[in-house]
Amino acid sequence: MTALFQSSAFILFFIVALGIVLGRFQIKGISLDVSAVIFVALIFGHYGYRVPADFQNVGLLLFIFTIGISAGPGFFESFQRRGLQLVLTTVLIVVTGAGVTVALAYAFDVDFKMASGLFTGALTSTPGLAAAIEAAGSPLASIGYGVAYPFGVIGVILFVRLMPRLLRADLTLAARDYAAEAFIAHPEILNRNFIVENVNMDGQPLGALTIRSMTEATISRVMHNGVAVTPSPETRLYLGDLVKAVGTTEALEKTRLLIGPETDREIPLSKGYEVQWVLVTNRTVVGQSLATLHLHTNYNANITRIRRGDIDIAPRRGSVLRFGDKLLVACDSDNMHQVVKLLGNDDKRISEADFLPIALGIVAGILLGKMPIPLPGGMEFSLGLTGGVLAVTLILSRIGKTGPVIWSLSGTANQVLRQLGLLLFLAAVGTEAGAHISTAIGQYGARIFLIGAVITLLPMIAGIALGYGLLRINILTLLGTLTGAMTSTPGLGALDPMSDCAAPAVAYATVYPVALVCTIICAQIISLL
Repeated sequence: MTALFQSSAFILFFIVALGIVLGRFQIKGISLDVSAVIFVALIFGHYGYRVPADFQNVGLLLFIFTIGISAGPGFFESFQRRGLQLVLTTVLIVVTGAGVTVALAYAFDVDFKMASGLFTGALTSTPGLAAAIEAAGSPLASIGYGVAYPFGVIGVILFVRLMPRLLRADLTLAARDYAAEAFIAHPEILNRNFIVENVNMDGQPLGALTIRSMTEATISRVMHNGVAVTPSPETRLYLGDLVKAVGTTEALEKTRLLIGPETDREIPLSKGYEVQWVLVTNRTVVGQSLATLHLHTNYNANITRIRRGDIDIAPRRGSVLRFGDKLLVACDSDNMHQVVKLLGNDDKRISEADFLPIALGIVAGILLGKMPIPLPGGMEFSLGLTGGVLAVTLILSRIGKTGPVIWSLSGTANQVLRQLGLLLFLAAVGTEAGAHISTAIGQYGARIFLIGAVITLLPMIAGIALGYGLLRINILTLLGTLTGAMTSTPGLGALDPMSDCAAPAVAYATVYPVALVCTIICAQIISLL
């Protein structure tokens, strides 16, 4: 056994295994999850066991890369949508947490390297901890994180569960209000059949009628004399024909006014005609617009919907395809085979991890992180390992594709690599911090735990004051924003049984990238004070 515990590989995976088992235990529905690894590592480190720093660096690089790649599109888009209010609330929460941390560190004479860990632990931000450790070059940040993290998890959960009662907010009404707003922002894509009664259309080709530009609906099928066809610009409409149109309620109403009355009569699929969901996995079409693919011209194929995640998007000529999109294609069987071949439709590629963009992205991030950035007065600074990789991956994921390289990972691959990187990182930093934890707690005593609790609570109170009191944000959206700003997935989970509304999850996804970047920046600043 002594020989085994002298093996760094054995220690690493033994700590990881124990941490995962401990993290699965729940008390009142609350668990530490993967973060339990750092607590196991602290104990092992206290008794003299170490995981080499190389594991820490590899884990950090993998973890930050996967975070940046997944967060990039949301990070930039959050500034373009109505989410500006949510972004402002998020920035206030993070900056308030940083300000409270600095003030308490001054008041109670807490080392700022320790304070940076308290800040990231109170906001449950492991990427922030990674940035703090790199900037500080000290294990004190890990100790502060371990002290503040437990209440960071529990405090957010209790806060979001109790706050609606304290504010006397009607969650059912909030859910209805959100549904009404969501319908306006992302109207449902429907399909309806119409009878051609507009005499001005009789005998006219679809290309000359420009129905799409006038109504924003897509004509996916036309039936003339009992025969259904996939329409082309040359397809002519005649009085009495049936037309299937796809679009929003507003677009379909415009179609009714233009073409003729709606009908319940169905347009059956004629022999050789298919309607099929096709998955975009071919690298050559990723990043191209529907207009450049000329699917209608080359294959007489109509794209009636784009499904991206859980959202159906009305296709437009300028719609740019992303890896993993699903297109609803309508065309004849012979052409369908060609369209499927062009788009890819390979389920296996969705679950594969291409290591070329991972390696290239990390290399570019390391180089950027080492590049000196000049400041006024002759000073300079560098982004470091964490900041460099994060900055590069945020930009690359926004670009999406460079030549044959696609800057994305499937959800499964991203999660596996993120988990692996996080486990390596936590095990390594935990054992290093464990060697110093007794000294730190002996120096600061119980007040260090109280400081962590205050850093957790005050930013959320500030967020409620701004979001609910001044900006009048929907309470369900605001609660999701709070959990995203605190980077608290358990907090988001606590909101799930409170309402069936998607508002909290959407808000969490919108602000999480912003909170992530702000927390990393603030953690680095605190650690350097």
